[in-house]
Amino acid sequence: MELREKVSVSLKQAMKDKAADRLSTLRLINAAIKDKDIAARAEGNEDGVPNAEVLAILSKMSKQRLESARAYEEGGRLDLAEREKTEIEVIEEFLPRQLSEAETEKAVAEAVAEVGADSIRDMGKVMAILKSKYTGQIDFGAVGPKVKARLS
Repeated sequence: MELREKVSVSLKQAMKDKAADRLSTLRLINAAIKDKDIAARAEGNEDGVPNAEVLAILSKMSKQRLESARAYEEGGRLDLAEREKTEIEVIEEFLPRQLSEAETEKAVAEAVAEVGADSIRDMGKVMAILKSKYTGQIDFGAVGPKVKARLS
């Protein structure tokens, strides 16, 4: 089942269960996906965005809420921070399992070997392979310095 179908099924179930907070988050997810679909159709892609793009949308939404939760905690608004964390939990239901530190290191090593990277100039190729294989499973902001250190 595609991600957008899973979101749609969950949305309908949340309506039946009268789970207002969950329903609100699922509607935000659905709206973000539809926005990207509309943009894709404007560019001539009638099928909308692929699953990989939906994963990227969900990952971005999760990161935004994590940053908001931190800001709310720093500002002493724990009620709003809790709401953001609840939204993160709902969003992460649709994301694949995050790789552990050891798995991330192994993935980086495999990507470096696959490309035959030997200098920092090959970093883009390594990152492209990681993005194609591990979208939604790796935090690319954190993995970039690891790749850079390995190639330096």
